[in-house]
Amino acid sequence: MAERNILKRGDPTLNKHCRPVTEFNDRFHTLLDDMRQTLAKSGGVGLAAPQVGVLRRAVIVLETNVEEGEEEYMIELVNPEIIEQDGEQVGAEGCLSIPGEFGVVKRPQHVKVKAQDRDGNWFEVEGEGLTARAFCHELDHLEGTLFVDRASRMLTEEELKELGISEDAD
Repeated sequence: MAERNILKRGDPTLNKHCRPVTEFNDRFHTLLDDMRQTLAKSGGVGLAAPQVGVLRRAVIVLETNVEEGEEEYMIELVNPEIIEQDGEQVGAEGCLSIPGEFGVVKRPQHVKVKAQDRDGNWFEVEGEGLTARAFCHELDHLEGTLFVDRASRMLTEEELKELGISEDAD
């Protein structure tokens, strides 16, 4: 496993549509393993393949909605699509590819995603709250959409301080 560089806003790769994953081989497994390590080191809650320069439909999301005393864990989603969504949440959102900037983004409160695992097997997973937000955010990356494209407005330095978010946070 290796930590990969996270592309920053302005890199044209971040605005491109990703192709489906068709080969579930060792090379692809290495990509997922590298993405896991990169996400773990970043302190973020999600990472999409285009953020590390690979235009394939693969994302990793940290499941933060766990029982007291349980560990958060990473969910790998390959060729994901949202098949159900409901509710609404409006809140601050940031991105590892746009460090230090946060905007107000409306997302569903609950989503159900259909995806493949690293071996090509189909499964469904549901997310609430932050996990639902992360699923939507990362799937947007696969379409070349950044959170700033969806933000109703960006947060000011003063608002970030009120929320306890430092400007250099990812």
